[in-house]
Amino acid sequence: MRLPFFYGWIVVAVTFVTMGIGVNARTAFSLLFSPIVDEFNWQRGVTAGAFSFGFVVSGILSPVIGRIMDRYGPRAVMELGVVLMGAGLLLAPLTTQPWHLYATIGVLVGGGSVCLGYSGQSLFLPNWFVRKRGLAVGIAFAGVGVGSITLLPWFQHMIGSIGWRNACVVLGLIVLVVLAPINFLLRKRPEDMGLYPDGDGAPVAGVKVQSNVVDQEWAAIDWTLARAVKTARFWWLALCLFCGLYAWYAVQIHQTKYLTEIGFNAEAAAWALGFVSLFGIPGQIWLGHVSDRIGRELVWSISTAGFVICYVCLILLKSHPNFVLLYVMVIAQGFLGYGVTSIMGAVVAEIFEGKHFGAIFGTLMVAALAGGACGPWLTGLLHDQYDDYFIAFTIAIGISALSGIALWMAAPGKVRSVAGRTPKAG
Repeated sequence: MRLPFFYGWIVVAVTFVTMGIGVNARTAFSLLFSPIVDEFNWQRGVTAGAFSFGFVVSGILSPVIGRIMDRYGPRAVMELGVVLMGAGLLLAPLTTQPWHLYATIGVLVGGGSVCLGYSGQSLFLPNWFVRKRGLAVGIAFAGVGVGSITLLPWFQHMIGSIGWRNACVVLGLIVLVVLAPINFLLRKRPEDMGLYPDGDGAPVAGVKVQSNVVDQEWAAIDWTLARAVKTARFWWLALCLFCGLYAWYAVQIHQTKYLTEIGFNAEAAAWALGFVSLFGIPGQIWLGHVSDRIGRELVWSISTAGFVICYVCLILLKSHPNFVLLYVMVIAQGFLGYGVTSIMGAVVAEIFEGKHFGAIFGTLMVAALAGGACGPWLTGLLHDQYDDYFIAFTIAIGISALSGIALWMAAPGKVRSVAGRTPKAG
């Protein structure tokens, strides 16, 4: 059936909804953190470790998911994620020991999140767009913000009214009922439907096609995983992604508890977490669009600078707990910091584009997810050791800056230029 618009936008819409529910179902652990710690009196490092363990599981599964994507496409990956995440949330209420939390929130929800979240979506969504790649991915990933501002405050209310166990059951059912049907609409690439990226028409014989390739020799290589890991660019990307997700999840998991400790009430702390993702909506779309004009490296630097500002504000909030600093922290983290997600898949695709992209990106996500696991765990461990977040937040500032430097070293713009920097054909 011929549609009046490019089918890629349906893929964007499905991704938008999937990210809105799937990513926030994992993020909701930040709201579960306090009631679980209060109920069981477990150390914060042990409790936060369940979330971090989920990233370890995600890291182990990521290369496998990449290969499944290369072979079977996004529908198989997404439905696997729905089953894993739904099962994890439905079984989490049975928790009585730390290992129960690690098995449900860690193994099952963590395993599901690598399929439904940024990692899984970045394996195929960039295929559908080239000129509008940053914009399209930014719009799709902005679903996280819409889901966050609606789902997280509602989830906090559910925890307060029916308890964290029943709240998990309801969220698990939402994952299964909503996400299972819509992900059957996905396709891996436009060519599978006789279409071309961005909705462009078929190339016309004799007409020169505009190319965004800068390094012809690099782009001509059939990049397999074995070839990619032998390049410096691969390892700079790995360091960039590790540091980026370290900075992101270290603050995301500990922010709510930290804010309540320094004087903000639980509702204000929950809304702060929600507003981070709310500001991430225009931030992801705008920075994704801007990256199509000025390049991925500059936008990544802007985003990591957002995390630096965020951590500086958190440190200052302890001695000056006021809403002005809180708002600056929220805006810097959401509007700027969340921009990394808009170009995470693009920077890898523009360096290692090809039929083995899934395996390469999936392997790189091991490094990214290792950062996401290390951030919350080390931050919690340092707090338990020093009874303070100052050292942990200071380390995160340095790691944020290192992420920006690493992408400049990888230099995706020296392999393929973005639309705004591509010379016009003719």
